[in-house]
Amino acid sequence: MATGGTKVATIYDDLGVKPVINAGGHYTVLGGATPSPRVKAAMESANRYYVEMAELLEKSGRIIAGLLGSEAAYVTSGAAAALALGTAACMTGKDPEKIARLPDTTGMRNELLIQKRHRYHYDRPPTITGARLVEVGDDEGTTVAQLETAMGPTAAAVLYPDVDWVSKENTVRLPELVKIAKAKGVPVLVDAASRVYPVSEMKKYAAMGVDLVCFGGKYIGAPNSSGILSGRRDLVEAAAMQGFIGYEVLDSHGIGRPFKLDRQEIVAVVVALQEWMEMDHTARLRRFDQRTQAIAHAIEGIPGVTATTKGETMWSNLRVVIDASVCGKNARDVAQVLRAGDPGIWVNVSDEALDIWVGTLQEGDEEVVATRLKEALTQ
Repeated sequence: MATGGTKVATIYDDLGVKPVINAGGHYTVLGGATPSPRVKAAMESANRYYVEMAELLEKSGRIIAGLLGSEAAYVTSGAAAALALGTAACMTGKDPEKIARLPDTTGMRNELLIQKRHRYHYDRPPTITGARLVEVGDDEGTTVAQLETAMGPTAAAVLYPDVDWVSKENTVRLPELVKIAKAKGVPVLVDAASRVYPVSEMKKYAAMGVDLVCFGGKYIGAPNSSGILSGRRDLVEAAAMQGFIGYEVLDSHGIGRPFKLDRQEIVAVVVALQEWMEMDHTARLRRFDQRTQAIAHAIEGIPGVTATTKGETMWSNLRVVIDASVCGKNARDVAQVLRAGDPGIWVNVSDEALDIWVGTLQEGDEEVVATRLKEALTQ
């Protein structure tokens, strides 16, 4: 790590891997998240003994379901794994013969419906189960009538990505979709990977009647390799049968055997969620705001550079707009200089601006970012 502008030796030096100061967000490609001291301690405690994993998954699921207000929950190896297991559960239920046949879905309900305007980067993972992604509507949007027609005898579920970068304009929104789907007997599977703040967001899906919802563990301070599948008891239990322990204990031959978790990761998800629900988020965001202000102050007055705090509900971030005609370099040039340093500093970048996310910084890293950013803009 880096403190006060001085690089401190880490295990990465021993491995020959350059460390990164993450000012970009909870990206999988950067390792996701850093568990809190409380979560780390729980993981270390879990190391002391081995455990029957089936019991651990069942008991942890009960606790998580209670926190989320759902019927059941299951810890997965990430939100994408939750999407895949949830889709599999919707196609097979608890039928051992169907479970063992995946990804061969001949004769099953195997259509995963998605509104055309909702197509997104992560609609691929559910299809590894053998599900067939079927677009409903067109580029102009989707109507209620189109969805009702699509919910025929081969429809297994409807995938709804509750993510900010997917356009919801002229599409059927989630509350209405749930009502339509329930009337048709088709489950709704929601990708809510990062919908974890306010904490009421995590509970709204069960209250709304969503059948299955997927969260990413990294967004609540659990390991990058963890997630949660939550919702209807029968479907969550079917997903567990498909999982890596179901494969061993039940001899289910489900598709989820590769989605293995360590006992420490499962414990980490429970403790991270408990901590997230109890946390003073006002104080958390106040600390983040102090970080953004420290960086903004360091680059104040540099010609051609404008820094503004961008309002966010989950993370505080700083947008740095760079006028290349005045500054002599554009945002991508500056981002490249930051990344080339040691440690590298990763930020989000567009043609005209840098977006610096401070929620994934370690304490003191804002000073390093401020110093290095000022140097990159002025040298």
